[in-house]
Amino acid sequence: MPQDQYQTVKEVADRLKVAEATVRQWIKVGQLRAINIGKGWRIADTDLNEFLRLHQTASRQHGDESKGPDVEAKP
Repeated sequence: MPQDQYQTVKEVADRLKVAEATVRQWIKVGQLRAINIGKGWRIADTDLNEFLRLHQTASRQHGDESKGPDVEAKP
């Protein structure tokens, strides 16, 4: 089994374009799994991928005719 690569809080924050404090909050409340190695938190690629999977939005269904409340259908 391949070994996980680990990223720092700063690397994850830069990748997701959020503040480091946001990543630390996700860790604190248990949404993002991480390990503290003494020099700071490290996040495994698999844990980050799982976090992103759980927080993704649903994709639009093909054939969905709804265009929202502000758009009228053309004849």
